[in-house]
Amino acid sequence: MSPTVTLRIATRALQRNGLRSFLTALGVIIGVAAVITMTAIGEGAKARIVEAFASMGTNLLVIMPGSTSLGGVRGGSGSMASITWEDLAAIRKEPQVRSAAALLRSTASLISDSSNWSTTVQGTSAEYFDVRNWPTSIGTPLSASDVDSGAKVIVLGQTVATQLFGEGVNPVGQTVRVRQVPFTVIGVASRKGQSPQGQDYDDTAFVPQTTFAQKIQGGLGKYLQGTIFVAAYDTGRAQVAVEALLRERHQIREGDESDFSIRNLAEIASAQQQGTETMTTLLASVALVSLLVGGIGIMNIMLVSVTERTREIGVRMALGAKPRHVLAQFLVEALVLSIAGGLLGIGLGIGVAMLLGERLGWPVLFQPYIIMLSAGFSALVGIVFGLYPARKASRLDPIEALRYE
Repeated sequence: MSPTVTLRIATRALQRNGLRSFLTALGVIIGVAAVITMTAIGEGAKARIVEAFASMGTNLLVIMPGSTSLGGVRGGSGSMASITWEDLAAIRKEPQVRSAAALLRSTASLISDSSNWSTTVQGTSAEYFDVRNWPTSIGTPLSASDVDSGAKVIVLGQTVATQLFGEGVNPVGQTVRVRQVPFTVIGVASRKGQSPQGQDYDDTAFVPQTTFAQKIQGGLGKYLQGTIFVAAYDTGRAQVAVEALLRERHQIREGDESDFSIRNLAEIASAQQQGTETMTTLLASVALVSLLVGGIGIMNIMLVSVTERTREIGVRMALGAKPRHVLAQFLVEALVLSIAGGLLGIGLGIGVAMLLGERLGWPVLFQPYIIMLSAGFSALVGIVFGLYPARKASRLDPIEALRYE
């Protein structure tokens, strides 16, 4: 018997009990849909984490001063003046460090000819834009000569440029005032989006660190009143090397607490990704249980079908059908049920995931290999759970089958 004939007979047998066939496949449909939906949401969350940390910069370390302690009251991280400008120069010479830049922060109102906007003004150097992988979309970033000369120039974030000059306007060459000091706009930074905490990266403005110290902070001083961003070739090795360097420069004895802190953003991103992967795996495992339950339902219905069609099987064998033909027929029936359920489940899963993403604002990402694995697993369920009923049908005695009422 040709495979085409076997498939036609199996399909016709399933169509005779259409509702029962659909309800039998429903377990597979729900299982596959659950797998597709859960993995799409999980992969979307992972992609958003990767995107968020990539926007912060690649292979990034963040070095902050330590915290003060006075009268039993401990200040927040960065409240101690412990990192110097000479420390920054020494960090830049480390072999594992590709680039490093200081970042000084203050809140101020920026005033243009027609508008004003309160934002974060940051003093930094040309290296910062390389460390953060943050080019300009219009104009140029800060240069080394701007820092050396203390030039009164400013680079605006996208949000600030829009608020001060309007959407789509090129502000390069325009003047904005920061605490009554005029600055010339030399560029607009490319759009960065939001941080993992929801902060708008583009709501900021950059000026040379020397100009920031003189005009906004009130002097450069010995200590760096801000944060150091380090781009490393290898964040793990760089973190160890920089920590050892600063402890030696600050003459901190072994066993004593450091007067600074180093955050490895690669490790933070990896930890968040691992947490998301664990949750995705857990949810997918629960969905796979639904798929297995659907397979058991297929086996149950196929066993019932064998009992109901015992006389039919006897007639077929009496007319010359061999056990392998009967085996193939019932196995194909189970396979058709599971594959049809898998395809319907894929469509349902994609639809539900897109609906959740649209209604709830969840990130959704479909991986083709997950969809292919779901379809393959649903077919495997049909084969595994359909094999026993098919073997039982093929082993029926033709004479006893013809006598069955």
